[in-house]
Amino acid sequence: MLNFIFCLFFLSAFISALYQCVFGANFDVFSKIYEALFQAADSGFTISIGLTGMLCLWMGLLKIGEKSGLTNLLARALRPLLARIMPEVPPHHSALGSIVMNMAANVLGLDNAATPMGLKAMKELQSLNKNKDKASNAEVLFMVINASAVTLIPINILMYRQMLGSLEPAAVFVPILLATSVSTLVGFLSVAYVQKLKIFDKVVLAYLVAFVAFVLGMALWFGSLEAEKRLAYSSLIGHLFICLIISVFITAGIVKRLNVYETFIEGAKEGFNVAVSIIPYLVAMLCAIAVFRASGVMDFITDGISYFLSNLGLDTKFVPALPTALMKPLSGSGARAMMIETLKNFGPDSFEGFVASVMQGSTETTFYVLAVYFGAIKVSKTGAAVPCALLADAAGLCAAIIFSYLFF
Repeated sequence: MLNFIFCLFFLSAFISALYQCVFGANFDVFSKIYEALFQAADSGFTISIGLTGMLCLWMGLLKIGEKSGLTNLLARALRPLLARIMPEVPPHHSALGSIVMNMAANVLGLDNAATPMGLKAMKELQSLNKNKDKASNAEVLFMVINASAVTLIPINILMYRQMLGSLEPAAVFVPILLATSVSTLVGFLSVAYVQKLKIFDKVVLAYLVAFVAFVLGMALWFGSLEAEKRLAYSSLIGHLFICLIISVFITAGIVKRLNVYETFIEGAKEGFNVAVSIIPYLVAMLCAIAVFRASGVMDFITDGISYFLSNLGLDTKFVPALPTALMKPLSGSGARAMMIETLKNFGPDSFEGFVASVMQGSTETTFYVLAVYFGAIKVSKTGAAVPCALLADAAGLCAAIIFSYLFF
């Protein structure tokens, strides 16, 4: 699937550019693609190097958590569920602790912490994979959950809205929470269908009900706060969680009489190796995305959707936010730039800005996650991961539009 997408992006970009050059006299299009291509190659390397520090930090801390038994202790909370949805993973395997930590970081919108934890989980899942070049069922499920990325506290989005002058930057909190929850549920259910998981098992249903109840409870609680407190609480919870994790892991190492410093260094070395290994995969995907965007194919798709909806007599007020939606699965920085551009052009408190903000928080950067996670374990055959992740993206983005109309 990744091979198909990689080739599709490059070839569709070339065909589009050739058409514009021949029939539209747009002689600059190839130079734009050329520039975007080499900028993306440089960006892929820079991002990978930029990840090195964070990977070293969190891999080091996770090594302390692993040797102290803390991550295994945390895994107990989700072990009954994970045993049913990832049956090929042994109940006490170290991967489960990393999966739980990754999910917790994603829930709080802590991308810098979630990625290293997710990469560690993938490497541990790969140790159980008998067919090393093909993604296992557990790896597919874990990747799709990461790509849908349920986020309870979208700190960065709230900060950007405040920075650009929004009178109520946290107004998007509840619709983002609901939209990203829809994305995660659809992603999980689609994988469950493909892998024939027993989702009607009473334990699985209990966790799903608890998840829905927790999401609704968070939405109600946050909605009850005064406007000026919402952003402050969101930021506080996220930053407090980071500091708490570091303190708890180090304390656990001390209690277990580990050489905490040496253990951290051991894990940090693994983080450095992971950062280097993902460079070619990340460069390949970012280059494909860059030429796809620079060729004008993205604009063509957006204009086509707008034309189609207007002919159906549907409201098209949300269409200016669509570039954020279409860019989100491809590039996190690209989608963020699209969101900021919409906020600036229409105003942070406009409907268009509201929709763009909710879209930005409703899903994860699917192809980035694919490139980084599967690249780290050198898996080329991704199975149902891509279609299930894209289905989750589509569900999250549709939910973002619907909830924006309901809450704006």
